[in-house]
Amino acid sequence: MPLPEKALISRIASKAKSPALTTRPRGTTDFQKGGTRSRVAGLQRGIGDDCAVLRLPRGHEALVTTDFSLEGVHFRRERHSAESVGHRCLARGLSDIAAMGGEPVAAFLSLAVPERLPQRWVDQFLRGFLALAKKFSVPLAGGDTAQSPAGVLADIVILGSVPAGTAVLRSGARPGDKLYVTGQLGASALVLSRFMAGRTKISERRNAAHFFPMPRIPAGRALREEGIASAMIDISDGLSTDLGHLCQESRVGARIYAEQLPVTGGRANLRFALHGGEDYELLFSAHGIVPKSIAGVPIACIGEITRRRKIVLIQGGKERALPAGGWEHFSSRKR
Repeated sequence: MPLPEKALISRIASKAKSPALTTRPRGTTDFQKGGTRSRVAGLQRGIGDDCAVLRLPRGHEALVTTDFSLEGVHFRRERHSAESVGHRCLARGLSDIAAMGGEPVAAFLSLAVPERLPQRWVDQFLRGFLALAKKFSVPLAGGDTAQSPAGVLADIVILGSVPAGTAVLRSGARPGDKLYVTGQLGASALVLSRFMAGRTKISERRNAAHFFPMPRIPAGRALREEGIASAMIDISDGLSTDLGHLCQESRVGARIYAEQLPVTGGRANLRFALHGGEDYELLFSAHGIVPKSIAGVPIACIGEITRRRKIVLIQGGKERALPAGGWEHFSSRKR
């Protein structure tokens, strides 16, 4: 079983003691008792007080996002290692910051675990979480711990920063803009389909796009800094669903060309590219010249924005409606 709460908090703090990762979760008692001062830009005081103290650069605005990672919904312990679960938990929030063209400033983790969960699982969860945090120099600045009646629940809050007035919104797409995606689509859903088909062991390292997705922070930042993206969203719920969100906010429609989609594993997996979630790639519109790669990530043009407020798929020269077929909580569609 996990350590008692105070001991667990101390353990979390000790694992995140790097100047680049000053931790401070907070449990049903605070993570913030006893504290240290961080040298990280933005984080003035981390674990050790009732609240973290953060400072944004002059002329910047705050970006704030939150995401759940729920056992049985976003992961299963028999399928995903604790290290993968920790990585994916943080990646979900970082991907939202990337979609706004922002820079992550600090992370806050609330973790509820069942009484019989081994402490080793918690340690490995933190290992995956903090390894990704270190890559992007994101300090774990606070959070909460609690005992869960059943299953693991992790809630991540990310504070980001962006120069005032420059955040890339979903609402900026205009008719005539081209549509682009970073990387490849459908890799995560392809792994999930193998699980659903009865595969019990799948190599995490060989299928890193599912188990260890990499949020596109550098690409999102470059798209903002270069003024390339007119609107942007991350692909967490599936291309068809997230494109719908972007079009709704911009009050436009879209035309997608099936043959231009960068599909993992070939055309037979088109449905995964269209409707599979957890790709954490960036979908964006642009009206100027877009390079073939940004921040080392390949870019594919997949369609265009239209005035007619409908989303259609062009495949084999034929046009058909493209309904939202990705993930949606409280719907009949389940992972």
